This record gives sequence, structure tokens and C-alpha cells, in this order.
Amino acid sequence: MQLLEINEIIQLIEAKKTFEATAKDGSFSIKINRYLPYCCTAIHDGSNLRSDLRTKIALDEYNRWFEEDPFTGAFIASMPITLIGHDSRFEYDLNRTTEASVYKEAWGKKVWNKSLTPKEIQLSKEKHTNYYKVTHALVKKLEELYDGCVVYDFHSYNYERWDRKVPLFNIGTENVDTKKFGSVIENWKNELSSIEIPGVENVTAINDVFQGRGYNLEFITTNFSKTLVLATEVKKVYCNELTGAAYPKIIKVLQQKLKTAILNNANFFSKDNTNWKHQSAVKLLDKTVDPAILKVDKGMSKLLRNFELLAYVNPINSSTEKKRFYKHKFTEEPNFKYGPIRINSYELKQELSQLRVQDISDISIRNLYESTINSYFDKIDLLSTLDSPKFLYNSLRYFGRPSKTDIQNAQYILHLPSIPGEPKRSPTLGTDQAIHAFKEGLASYGLEGKIETSNKVIAQVMVLNAKKTILFRPDAKFTRSEINALVEHEIGVHMVTTMNSNAQDLRIFNLGLPVNTMTQEGLAILSEYLSGNISIKRLKKLAHRVIIVDMMCSGANFMECFQFLHSNYVADPNEAWSIVTRIFRGGGFTKDHLYLSGFVKILRFWEKGHSLTPLLIGKTSLDFYSTIEEMIEREMLQQPAFITQSFVKPRVENNSEIYEYIFSGLK
Repeated sequence: MQLLEINEIIQLIEAKKTFEATAKDGSFSIKINRYLPYCCTAIHDGSNLRSDLRTKIALDEYNRWFEEDPFTGAFIASMPITLIGHDSRFEYDLNRTTEASVYKEAWGKKVWNKSLTPKEIQLSKEKHTNYYKVTHALVKKLEELYDGCVVYDFHSYNYERWDRKVPLFNIGTENVDTKKFGSVIENWKNELSSIEIPGVENVTAINDVFQGRGYNLEFITTNFSKTLVLATEVKKVYCNELTGAAYPKIIKVLQQKLKTAILNNANFFSKDNTNWKHQSAVKLLDKTVDPAILKVDKGMSKLLRNFELLAYVNPINSSTEKKRFYKHKFTEEPNFKYGPIRINSYELKQELSQLRVQDISDISIRNLYESTINSYFDKIDLLSTLDSPKFLYNSLRYFGRPSKTDIQNAQYILHLPSIPGEPKRSPTLGTDQAIHAFKEGLASYGLEGKIETSNKVIAQVMVLNAKKTILFRPDAKFTRSEINALVEHEIGVHMVTTMNSNAQDLRIFNLGLPVNTMTQEGLAILSEYLSGNISIKRLKKLAHRVIIVDMMCSGANFMECFQFLHSNYVADPNEAWSIVTRIFRGGGFTKDHLYLSGFVKILRFWEKGHSLTPLLIGKTSLDFYSTIEEMIEREMLQQPAFITQSFVKPRVENNSEIYEYIFSGLK
């Protein structure tokens, strides 16, 4: 971050330039990534003390920290305009007038062992004055641009000194025009009241422990009649106020929830108090891509671009083991072999851990990258234990196992009778016909991709994301309806999202968000349904996968699972082999149970009227839908160039009407 003189900062503001800078003396930092009708301050966030004052101060570092407002700067870091104080309030207090800003005694404690010289006092007051010169220039510019402004003035307070219950959030309004801004204050109170923190009671109050008499509010309110200052105190539930130990999870929750609250309230304020006329609160964020995001994203791409889990987890001898299994009448366990792993898992994890995700200022985007890197730690552990007893354990860590609801849904599907009108037997087609249909499917989207055959593929067809390649098993057989469904599934979703991800500047969506399997396969099965290509046979295959994964997790071996499936549900031994092999490969691959649960989640999401388009930008996850949507609106991500055709023009009428009833019974 650049160091600037006060007059240089003011000149940039007056010229409406975007910038990030720290005052030349290090006393505060300012960030303006976009000019908008609101800004945020954290004037007591810092704890710096000039070296010439350290020998004179009577208070140790802990006693200073106790009365400062740690982490309030972090609470507002996601916002586009921030002013954050770096100096301790015991050097000079920005929330008092210039003349009263240097303490002799504070909170009943003597501040200085040795009296400060007039020159030392004057320097502290000059820092105070400079901060308010910048504040004045900033608020003046925002009022000029938008005919109004709201300032979120964040502080924190120690609550254990109180002998009564005190609020989580306190809004001080004593020196605010409550007649003019009453509805905005009430909205801010409601936004704060809606914040939920696990294990923390949220009582939000106005003028309870503090009344809003600080100088930051007073200065801005006195000088600018069209600006509202919301002085907000946060109870120090995010740290141990007696020891100083931070609680990172609570800090992260506060960062995320306060970001949402600020955006919603600033949007509410702007409608009636400014000339800003946008409906979406996301429009109140900047469009700047933080350099820290680009740096982390580039580092991830460099380390993980060749990491393709499915390329390693498929056995290299599945055809010969299948022949041996059949030869011995399904009585001998297959002994799968795997290709060499060309990844040093320890080094890869070490290098990933060195990526400075903590430097990403926006909490939502930081969470996206943190979660993705953490998920890759699990995937790396999974790959490093391939073909060992630990593989199943690591698969459970990453993909999980079927829940009671998943099993109930699977059993519900398996009890369904045949659907009238669906043929029980159909002519089968070979790989050549399927490849021809896939080429036509690619052409219909204007996509280019490789199509190859491979004996290493267990599924009939599979897309390799990194290589933009569709692999077919040479001996695969399909009905015409199965080919149509697979074109929708593999091209309409998997190839579409692969190609869309390649068009994004941020590579994280090509690498894949955490457990994107659930979302990707959910979208793919939904596309089969919306295109009119769903079948009861397909649904039962998804249900079989859930049941077999659950059996494996409960201790059943390959032969027990095969015999159970072949004897009770699947007459064709080839199909039973394929299902069980998919699940037992690597040592126990629990991924396949996510197809059914993913479909149910995406189906319900679609039924509620949500657009599926944001999920098509790459290998996304429904858990991060709101962040993806925000990043698209902020123009950090491109709208997907390719859209699944069945999502645009559903043809559900080509399915039997009974499917709507069947799907209503899924939990």
C-alpha cells in the first residue's frame, strides 16, 4: 500500500480517484475502490504508539489493548470505502475533540509516567487534525456526488465490567437527527438484530451502554447535514477481553454478517436520501478485483491445474479383473491396480498453505478461496492414500456418506413400479453411435472438445475437466434414450461448465469449488429431467449407488455388495459390476451417493424459481451461490457464455406426468 501525504490524499479524493493508501506517518489508512453514498470507519482499530512515547507511557500493551477496539477494521474490510485508524487512542483519541484528544488520565488510570512535552502533544494533535481533514474531504465529495451519505462508525466495548445484561450491538443516536433519519436507524437496528452468531445471544439496542457522543459522529454531523453517522458498538464477544485471545470463527461470522447488514442498510438509506437509484444492494460494492485475489488464484492454478482426481482413481486393470470375476462366478474379490501418482502430496499441501488467502479483504470471496483450498487438502489426502485402508476414511471426510434422508429417498425410488409407456426393453447401440450423437451435441452448443475411448473408464462415459475430453468405454452399450440423456448430462452440464470456466479470468471455477460433485451432478440429472429424458431406470441406478455406498461404509465387501445388487435389483451382471466397481475403486469412493442428493437439492432450488445460470460459470457449489451471484454482478466474473439448453427451454412434457408426483415425494 502506498504512503501518501495528507494533501496528496485529499487531492485524490477531490479528483474522484480510486486508491488505497496509508498516511505518510502511518497514523491511518484509507481505501476508496469506488465512490458510493456510504463509507465505514474504525478509528480505534489500531494500537501503534510513537517510539518517543513508549518510554513515557504508564500503561502496558495489554492495558492499552483493553480499551482499544481490536478487529473493528477487519469487520469493515470488505467494504469499498474505509477509514481505519492505526494509532492507539492513548497517543491521541480520534473520538474526542482535538484539544481533549491527549489523555492525562483515562478510565481511572494514569496514562503517562512522565509528562509529555508541548512538542509531543502538538504532534499528536496534528495527527488528529489530519485525520479529520481527510474525513471532511471524503464526506464532502460523497455528498456532492450523491446528495447524501451514511457513515458506519464501528467501535467495540468490554462487557464484563457491567453488572447487568448488555446488548451485542448498541447504536448511539443522541446527536443524530432522529426525526429525519428515524426509519434508517430502525432499519439498521433490524439488520443488526437479525445477525445470528452460534452460542451468542443477540440483543440490539439504541442508546443503552453508549449514546453516540463521540467526536467522529459529532464532527461529521456538524459539518454535513445530509450525512447520517451510525455509531455502532460491538460487544467484545469475539475475543476474551481479559486475556486478549481472539475467537476467529466469531470474527469471521461478524465480518460476513456485518457486510450484509451494511449493504442492506446503505441501500435502504440511499433510496430516500440520495440520488443513488439501484435496486440491488450488491451494486453498493466495488468492481475492483483485489490484487490479493489474483495472486492467490494464480498460485492455486499453478499448483492444481494438473490435479484430476478421477484420472488416478480409475483402476488400470478393470477389464481383466472383470473377466476374472466372471470366470470365478462372482466369488473372488477383484484386485484392482492403479497407475503411478505423480504428485508429491506433502509438498503440494505445503505450497498451498503458503498462499496468503488472509490478504483477501472481502470476507465472502476470502471464504470462497479458504474453503476451496481446505477442500483440496482433503482431496490430496484422499489421493495420497489411494488403494489403502485410509482411502475410505479420507473419502468419507471429503464426500461424506449417505444420510438417513438419502437412504429413505433411495428406498422410496426402489419401491416405485414401472412407469406406463416406458419400454422395458429397447435396442442397444454401441460406442460409435453414441460418439456420433455426442459430436452432434457439441456442435449444437458450438463447443469443441476431444472424444476418445479408454479401457480405464468404469462409467460408460466420463468428462475429464482439465483435458476438455470426453472418454467412452469401448464396450459400452446404450439405448437411444440413454444416449439422449447422457448428451444432456455430459455435454449440457459437464462440458458447458468446463468451457465456461475456461473463459473466466479467475481459475478457481475451473479447479472446482468444495464438493462441487453434488452441484454438478445435481445440475446434470436435472438437465436429463428438463430435457424430457429421465427414466425410472435412471432414477433406480442413482438409488442403487446410495444403497451400495451405505453398505460399503457399514463394512460390506465387494462381493457382498455385488451379490446383494445382482440378486435383488439388477439382473444384468454388467450393470451391477459397473455400479459396485465405481464405489469400491481406490479403496472405497463414496462420491456416487451425491448424485441423488444433489439432484434433489438442485430440483428444489429450481422449483423455488432461482436462476441456475450462475452455477454454470464453472465447477461451482450451491453453498456459494450468493457469492458467485455477487461476483457476477460486481463484474468480477463473466456471465456464462454457454447455457444448458434444457434450462432455457425445458421440455418436461416429454416425460411421463407421473414424474412430477414422484419427485414431490423426495425429501
